[in-house]
Amino acid sequence: MSETAESDEAVATTSIRVAAPPAVAFRVFTEQIGGWWRRGTHYWNDAARGLRLEFEPGVGGRLLEVYDDGAYEIGRVTAWEPAELLGFTWREASWEPEAFTTVDVRFDADGDDATLVTVRHGGWDTAGHRDSLGGYSSGWVELLGWFGESAAQDGESAARAGDAGA
Repeated sequence: MSETAESDEAVATTSIRVAAPPAVAFRVFTEQIGGWWRRGTHYWNDAARGLRLEFEPGVGGRLLEVYDDGAYEIGRVTAWEPAELLGFTWREASWEPEAFTTVDVRFDADGDDATLVTVRHGGWDTAGHRDSLGGYSSGWVELLGWFGESAAQDGESAARAGDAGA
């Protein structure tokens, strides 16, 4: 992951190549985030109570951290273009109510049945939390590793299903 300046704004950016076509990679990222985003890690607002993360599909949908007794809204979907682009806002429970950052996830075809997935997480200066950028930079590397494992498994399943149907 690298920190870059764009219009004097700090941005965390990282990419991973996954062995799955863009439609599968997008589906795994959005529909299966509750499986690959590992429970009990420091990537949760409340790791002790967190059961899963989930996206409500479509622009305006919520990204939720789900508990037995409710959920915390991490952010809202700002772009929903299956197999191409996912955008959403992001905030931590400890931040000021109006503070949030922005995340864009691109899904670009990369050869036969592979996808380059790139996460770009910005808005740190606007949110007033530039000091968190370093932790998020390394965090996205680990998170995309977990996502990549799940996407590869789904990509293999999709390929086998395609072979069986041929």
